[in-house]
Amino acid sequence: MAALLEGVRVLDLTNVLAGPFCCFQLAMLGADVIKVERPATGDLARELGADPELNAKKMGVSFMAQNAGKRSITLDLKADAGKAIFKRLVATADVVVENFRPGVMTRLGLDPKTLRASRPGLITCAISGYGQDSPLKADPAYDQIIQGLAGVMSVTGADTVSGASAPLRVGYPVADTTGGMTAAFAIAAALYRRSVTGEGEDIDVSMLDSTLVSMGWAVSNWLIAGVAPKPMGNENVTAAPSGSFATASGLLNIAANKQEQFETLCQLLGRPELASDPRFGEREARKVNRYLLKAELERELAAKPAADWAAILNRNGVPAGEVLDVPAIVEHEHVAARDLIKRFDDVPGAERDIAIAGAGFRLSKGDPDPKTPPPELGADVEPILQELGYGQAEIDAFRADGVI
Repeated sequence: MAALLEGVRVLDLTNVLAGPFCCFQLAMLGADVIKVERPATGDLARELGADPELNAKKMGVSFMAQNAGKRSITLDLKADAGKAIFKRLVATADVVVENFRPGVMTRLGLDPKTLRASRPGLITCAISGYGQDSPLKADPAYDQIIQGLAGVMSVTGADTVSGASAPLRVGYPVADTTGGMTAAFAIAAALYRRSVTGEGEDIDVSMLDSTLVSMGWAVSNWLIAGVAPKPMGNENVTAAPSGSFATASGLLNIAANKQEQFETLCQLLGRPELASDPRFGEREARKVNRYLLKAELERELAAKPAADWAAILNRNGVPAGEVLDVPAIVEHEHVAARDLIKRFDDVPGAERDIAIAGAGFRLSKGDPDPKTPPPELGADVEPILQELGYGQAEIDAFRADGVI
């Protein structure tokens, strides 16, 4: 079956994570994503990751994680010839995505109004830390800075009761990833409207906005209830017992958020009297006495490892799950059943097999899937320029002048 975005061409001018992650989502859905990179250096992520050998080859793990399914062309957008090539490329495109600082595309003479002159109906998406009109728009933005400003770090970590560690950053680039996913969602919506009306759109994605919006309940507790969220470690602010518990081996997450789940949990642990204890019998009482309850439950949980308890509790309707590390989850039967890990053999540039995480959803008429491995820097320069009508002599001249 045709992929959802088959026939859509996306020009990806982005670097590192938020923008590349956005365009990776579009590529997995079948869009023809052309990654426009700086000659010689390319995306900074090509030199980032845990494998120095791959970094030296400009095929860093950080790059390969979100650039499969794309084609790569190198282009100097500061050179007049580079701008001319890019505008010809735009005339064939549906979407342009960039994550430069606000104002850079205008200074290059490649602002949305200029680009739309050659491609009416063009959708542009600018991803930045703070948005195009923020008072902070000139400030550089990195994931941890956004996490700090958005309040994410203030609610991440343990509170003073269980051993203070907050504020802490989330252990992966959650602000970058959220910004990228937000951008992909907005682009998909704009593509739908254009299919109905023919109208283009200029999308302005702020990583700070996207991250703050994603905090949902934490923000609304303050806006609506006037209660400032606080760090609670692995505890759930809305319920108890709901958090991480020590077992004979490994941590176990339990979310006995409903009264009947709590009562079942007490029965399964051989402590039915806890359900009628005045300190724990009612929902609000359990929240007040959560750490006393935790200690009581952990005494019984010490009898079996987390994996055993997870099976027992889930079988009886009490939500539970082991706390796994990354190596454990990628080898889990769930991941295999969902075909979540995509593999490529002997990837050019890397000269080895690689595996990456795919899309977070499946489709009845054909799952999202990156069809090609992450590209070497400039791997598709010549075929793309030939598609645009440039002859070999012109291409050779561009290369000699450092334009490509």
